[in-house]
Amino acid sequence: IGAGAGAMLTLHTEAGLDPMHTVISEYAFQAAGWLLPLSLTSFAAGAALIAEALRRSGADRWVVALLAVWGVSMFLVGAFPTDAPGLPLSMSGAIHRYAAFVAFLVMPLAGLLLARARIRYAGWVRTLSVVALTALVMVVIPYAVRMFGVPLTNEEFPAGLIQRTVVVTELGVLALAGLSMLRPPVRRAGAPVLA
Repeated sequence: IGAGAGAMLTLHTEAGLDPMHTVISEYAFQAAGWLLPLSLTSFAAGAALIAEALRRSGADRWVVALLAVWGVSMFLVGAFPTDAPGLPLSMSGAIHRYAAFVAFLVMPLAGLLLARARIRYAGWVRTLSVVALTALVMVVIPYAVRMFGVPLTNEEFPAGLIQRTVVVTELGVLALAGLSMLRPPVRRAGAPVLA
């Protein structure tokens, strides 16, 4: 997750695009665009490792499956680039778009199931999941509006900011799912507690 986040931040720094209105997928068309599939593949690998660790720990099979689906979706988003702005939707662009939607949907569901199971950090996981679901609804709004023939561009709607809210909160859920499995440090009897 850290490697993926580092690659994503480097890409954002190098590209110099407006993160408020430019969606993350469009960064693939920049000189450092190769960092996007690298980042997404790293996230996918992290999800696969955490899903397997949760499976071994006896976690709910639905949580494990949802994390695995998120990882596969992230891999597909990176492997199938979106279309350049202004071009019609291609097969690659469609796979990219729908895999992203699936990923955006399943991680908050996994987070809510984890929170219900009262894992460590359950409160944070629940909060991040609710924020991600709320932001996902806002991500879908422009697509729904355009389906009804109303022209709406990313410049008229903070699509980039909303999409980044979904991504950051979902990565937070994934990271907390992993951290929840670490054993808390054991204090020895009589050891002083450091403030």
